[in-house]
Amino acid sequence: MVLKRLAAFALWSAVHLDAFRLEPHNYVIATKWWILGKRVRARGQFAPLLSQSPKAYEFWALLEEREPRAVSSKVSDILLALVVGCDDQAKLGATLSSLAAAEIRAHVVSGDPENQIGGAHSDTLRQQPLWIMLIEAGDLVAPNAGVQYNDRINAAASSSSVIFADDDKQDRWGHRKDPHFKPGWNSELFRHHDYLTGSCIVRVDQAMLTEAAKQPNWGSWLVNEAIRRGSVAHIPAVLHHRASRQPAPREVQSLTIADTLPSVSVIIPTRNRADLLRTCIAGLQTTNYPNLEIIIADNDSDDPETLAYLATLAQQGITILPQPGPFNYSTINNNAVAIAQGEFICLMNNDIEILKPDWLAIMVTQAMRPEVGAVGAQLLYPDGRIQHAGVVIGVGNAADHAHRFLRPEDEGYFRRHALPQYVSAVTAACLVVRKDKFLAVGGLDDKNFAVAFNDVDLCLKLNQQGWQSFYEPRAVLVHHESISRGHDKDPIGAARFAKELEALQRIWRTDEIIDPYHHPNLSRASEQFAISLTL
Repeated sequence: MVLKRLAAFALWSAVHLDAFRLEPHNYVIATKWWILGKRVRARGQFAPLLSQSPKAYEFWALLEEREPRAVSSKVSDILLALVVGCDDQAKLGATLSSLAAAEIRAHVVSGDPENQIGGAHSDTLRQQPLWIMLIEAGDLVAPNAGVQYNDRINAAASSSSVIFADDDKQDRWGHRKDPHFKPGWNSELFRHHDYLTGSCIVRVDQAMLTEAAKQPNWGSWLVNEAIRRGSVAHIPAVLHHRASRQPAPREVQSLTIADTLPSVSVIIPTRNRADLLRTCIAGLQTTNYPNLEIIIADNDSDDPETLAYLATLAQQGITILPQPGPFNYSTINNNAVAIAQGEFICLMNNDIEILKPDWLAIMVTQAMRPEVGAVGAQLLYPDGRIQHAGVVIGVGNAADHAHRFLRPEDEGYFRRHALPQYVSAVTAACLVVRKDKFLAVGGLDDKNFAVAFNDVDLCLKLNQQGWQSFYEPRAVLVHHESISRGHDKDPIGAARFAKELEALQRIWRTDEIIDPYHHPNLSRASEQFAISLTL
């Protein structure tokens, strides 16, 4: 035990040294915040730095091995691994040995799968019920994989048909790297990235196996057919170590726009800053959308240039809705929604810059889906880095933007920032939602969330009703974040933010819950999907 602790400390020190070498300036800043007692801010700086070290996952894996393993009954015979064989007997032997250590029965599939799994000659494959693990020769399973899957089979409801786990890569020397700490079941993400095949078990019957054997990609076919038949469950643990390639994200194709697009009301709260508003309106005027209403909710603008510009816009048929009094983002937008004529509404900040004319048609097409609630765009900083790619609940014990500061072309975390997917929330800096859904959940909460977190609260309320938030990276805009309003650095703004943070934690328990589209092994201090490392 003492040796393991010393080894963990040595690795921890090496991880910090790597982080210092990679980003010395940022490491010094993070250390300064830690010394000053600003621990939350320091963790937010440290987390992405430490995760860049090639030793970070090695350290995490060592800590994982120290965790006590749950005791379970013997692994059931209804779990069977189908091992796709190869000419390399060493690889095949390693796979079979790891399955045996995990108490998982194995059946090697070599040659024509139709003769191997399609026939009824095998008593093993005729057994019912039967759960199949598909695994390539050379891939390994964790020693507790059989126990983990067995426990989940026993706990799963009768509707469960797929159970998947996390995976990583293992090189020829046994070094583990590139862990994929996966989200819970995300059917939209799966359309663009098969993160199940090769690291899951599926419930099958003989008819499924017979049909699968006729398919060129029979393993993927089995997974997709099982998904079609029932629900999907996730074990948030690394149970698979791949020598074969992990399935890569597919190239995202252009979205097919709906044939008939409904009317949309775009609502823009503003105060002064005519320069920002001009850019925003110019983008809306070049947006390719057939039925678009623009409502500008003016919060006490007193700048002569802005007042003159608003008057000009009114003459062009744009609605100017005066909203005097202290700034309350929720109240202002709720009042504008009340007069909006559109079937859908688009909440938009006045500091949004529109890049392409098809952004709104893309977002509305997704928002028209009956199971979708709020749809958010990919928002960029003016320098081209990502400002918003969905919101993760629990980051900073509150909620924050995913993948912030990545560039769109970066690999990031398994390209998550570049793939359409369900998320827990999106930002109202540019958000599209059906008006009747918005009203059904009471709109924005102007009592608890006058300025901050009102969009998160709205999305979580929509999610509760079965209308899931959706991130759409094919709609790309620039967000000059909060330029016209500032960042609440004054004492009054800081006190208001603290009150709204307390309300978010009280109502939604964001200081406790784990976002189902994030992972318990990813840091709650980082927006960039960094490994959670604590000694």
